[in-house]
Amino acid sequence: MIVAIAGPIGVGKSTVARQLAERLGVRVVSAGEVFRDLARQRGLSVLELNRAAEDDPSLDREVDRLQAALARQGPCVVESRLSGWMVDADLKVWLRAPLAVRAARVAQRDGLPLAAATAELQSREASEWGRYRELYGIDVNDLSPYHLVVDTSVWSAETIVDALLLFIRGRQPAVRP
Repeated sequence: MIVAIAGPIGVGKSTVARQLAERLGVRVVSAGEVFRDLARQRGLSVLELNRAAEDDPSLDREVDRLQAALARQGPCVVESRLSGWMVDADLKVWLRAPLAVRAARVAQRDGLPLAAATAELQSREASEWGRYRELYGIDVNDLSPYHLVVDTSVWSAETIVDALLLFIRGRQPAVRP
């Protein structure tokens, strides 16, 4: 079983993915961690690496290629902003939440003032969404690859994981044309 958890910054992808993987007894593949590690290795902030990626498409392509390759190695939960587009998964979930909720989460997680977290989040998303459109022709507002869309401002991560486990257990084999 391969599960793809996707969504914008601060929506709770990592939290849901980690909890779901633990409950399923599988590994997590996190494109965000790969990107953050790459930024640290280069002595850059994530925002600075995002800006560098605007001029160097190989950065995004490498992270996306690695994510898909790791997913093909067996059962896992793949967590990234584009996993529903990039990974052949049995269940594809898009998580969403209002900007204010996501910014508050980022501010708390990163120890930033709320205004700074909001500005950084908006800047990163504008950069990333533009690159995804340019590189892959993906409109992140097109949720057609996803089986489920869940608002993380309405339910806790634990409740979302419980629901996803019900969907996974009840999944029927796909009908292939």
